[in-house]
Amino acid sequence: MLPSDIRTQFLSYLRFELNLSANTCEAYLSDVDKLLSYLDSEGIQMEEVDYPRLQHFIATLHDLGISPTSVSRIISGIRSFGRYLLLEGYIETDPTALLEVPRKGRYLPTVLTTEEIDRIIESAGSKGGVEGQRNRAIIEVLFSCGLRVSELCHLTFPDLFLDEGYLRVQGKGSKQRLVPLSEAAVHELTRYLADPDRATPRRGQENYVFLSRLGKAISRITVFVLIREAAQMAGITKTISPHTFRHSFATALLEGGANLQAIQLMLGHEDIATTEIYTHIDRSKLREQIEHFHPRNRR
Repeated sequence: MLPSDIRTQFLSYLRFELNLSANTCEAYLSDVDKLLSYLDSEGIQMEEVDYPRLQHFIATLHDLGISPTSVSRIISGIRSFGRYLLLEGYIETDPTALLEVPRKGRYLPTVLTTEEIDRIIESAGSKGGVEGQRNRAIIEVLFSCGLRVSELCHLTFPDLFLDEGYLRVQGKGSKQRLVPLSEAAVHELTRYLADPDRATPRRGQENYVFLSRLGKAISRITVFVLIREAAQMAGITKTISPHTFRHSFATALLEGGANLQAIQLMLGHEDIATTEIYTHIDRSKLREQIEHFHPRNRR
């Protein structure tokens, strides 16, 4: 474990100098703890670390079966720690700068059809009452706006503009973006917020849009559970999560004719390469386009 004073200073560096989200900061601290635990087991001090020892640590992660995506995240955390130690004068050279992020395989995300999403929304509302309406609104907003689950849980009234039809989303790294609200999302939100049985917010929770039964901002776990339950009731056998609706949102936009730059802005991706994963347009539609437009097919 990091000494408490260095841990506090490193956390401040991540939050205020690198402008990373709270979740990323916690993940990076955990990554550094993994490295320090390994070094301790090998009897090595941090200031003694060199590139070959770091390579051995990364190889150990691969041997444990940790995915390339997780290894990449761990390397990012360790490199940030190395830069911090160098800036603060704890080390004279930074061996972590030589670490290379492993190439990640591209996997096509699970997506839902509009018909499947409609079935899930109906199932989510089958509980009836304010909870059923809240669940309908949650799923509709996830799909209509392509939000991350953390963005949905932290949605507040100052960021909700129902009359104008858009949301202001507080995304990763405290970056904001504006996302249009569909008519369906406005309808479901309006019904939920107008319900007289909506939970009374606890002190300090008054601004949150989606509340638990106890009047607190709804948690990520609650959203995961309600979606899994609704999907099972709807007879959906795909393995889904809140992020599935974000994938489905992007895919629906692409298949509807939206360009990648527009989708990138809506999702809040910094890199267009992240958005390009959604170019997996349905093969049957692609074939129809080729048959219709390719000159060799015009006979």
